[in-house]
Amino acid sequence: MKTRSFNKNIFSAGYVLIMVSILASCKKLVEIPANPPSFITREQQFADSTSVMSVVAGVYTYNQSKGFGYSDGNFTIATGLSADELSTTQGASDQPQFYNYSLTPINSSIISLWQYPYQGLYQVNDVLEGIANNDKLSTSFVNQITGEMKVLRALYYFNLVNIFGGVPLVTSTDYRVNSRLPRASVDAVYTQIVADLSDALSKLSPDYPSGARYRPNLYAAKTLLAKVYLYQGKWQAAYKEAGDIVGSNVYGLAEVPLDAVFLDESEEAIWQIPAKNSYQQTAEAQNFIPSGATTPRYLVTPFLLNKFEAGDQRRQRWVGTTVVNGNALSYPFKYRNRQATDLPLEGYMIFRLAEVLLIRAEAAARLNNLAGALSDIDIIRKRAGLEGSTADVTSQEAVLNAVMHERQVELCFEWGNRWFDLKRNVTPSTSAATVLNAEKAGYTPGAALYPIPQDQRDLNTALSQNEGYR
Repeated sequence: MKTRSFNKNIFSAGYVLIMVSILASCKKLVEIPANPPSFITREQQFADSTSVMSVVAGVYTYNQSKGFGYSDGNFTIATGLSADELSTTQGASDQPQFYNYSLTPINSSIISLWQYPYQGLYQVNDVLEGIANNDKLSTSFVNQITGEMKVLRALYYFNLVNIFGGVPLVTSTDYRVNSRLPRASVDAVYTQIVADLSDALSKLSPDYPSGARYRPNLYAAKTLLAKVYLYQGKWQAAYKEAGDIVGSNVYGLAEVPLDAVFLDESEEAIWQIPAKNSYQQTAEAQNFIPSGATTPRYLVTPFLLNKFEAGDQRRQRWVGTTVVNGNALSYPFKYRNRQATDLPLEGYMIFRLAEVLLIRAEAAARLNNLAGALSDIDIIRKRAGLEGSTADVTSQEAVLNAVMHERQVELCFEWGNRWFDLKRNVTPSTSAATVLNAEKAGYTPGAALYPIPQDQRDLNTALSQNEGYR
């Protein structure tokens, strides 16, 4: 209980940084707000380890548009609509553009998918600059915070590059430079991601720095690195990193019922952020769960519902149903707490063990370790109440298709995994062109990337637009 109290206090203290340096009211990528004389100075923010921890807490704070760049739930919505997980009942909004591939550069959700992560990157870079060569801080403390911030920076860039393609690589708080940066290549962004994660691995330990799993440790860095290697087609490296995590025996699959997976301090969590504030817990629960007998704003598509096998506990526990005018409507229900007071508390999951098992399974299949791949997915299937996979263990394509199926039903509504998987073209039958063109109209190769927000291009003429958008 003492550790838990310490963590809550750390995250509450994070509003110091939010008030000082966040870009919540600024649309420009790197515009720095004025610092009113009543606020503490930057020197005071980094005067000792206690003040630095208040700044760090702000980076992780789960509060819409303040702190963590994905606390509004928009990332889940946009990627779910673009894939085949979600449809929307919000006709008079920008959301249908994601579903039917008619996005424009002035779409309000596109703007937030760009703006909030870059605000988060500014905070991360501010911390890194504030602790570098700071003789008031111990070497071990600087290493710990540096490692954490580089994992978070890598996460931001991993999501940005998979949504927009090449993006500006902002690694400092120098607005004079940053405001004129062009888009870096996709390869350059991935090089930065790997460099940050490699440095984090050299600085972080397996131990969590504050007891709970609210801040990244060595295995959080390894999880993202394994995912990066998988996306880059570096199968052996992905297999190795994922294997290190599974073999650590630090984590376990949360037991049935599956509601336990997303609880605060879940045994499956490799990294999660406490989400509770004064009016809600996760934005996903607020966005997806209908209030009373009303029509949900976002529905689970028939495409996804039909992928769950009979008896799959994931269908029963992670998809909610409400009846409106005699019609049964399904909505995402991984996060179940719509109110701040709902118990038991849920945490916002960033990485969990099931995803690592699926990374290792795909890498194993690519390395022709087909039995090993099926063994990993069968662990997850058993937790879901299913028998082992019936995929042909002599066929690499059949095993890869089995892995993709498990990714679809296990990782639905999480971090754009389905959208990114479709675009990776893992096998011919699981590619975006094959799947989406059979399910709904409008998908073309150009739809794989979202447009660069027009307001950013107006502010920075060095930003080029993705093909197919005007």
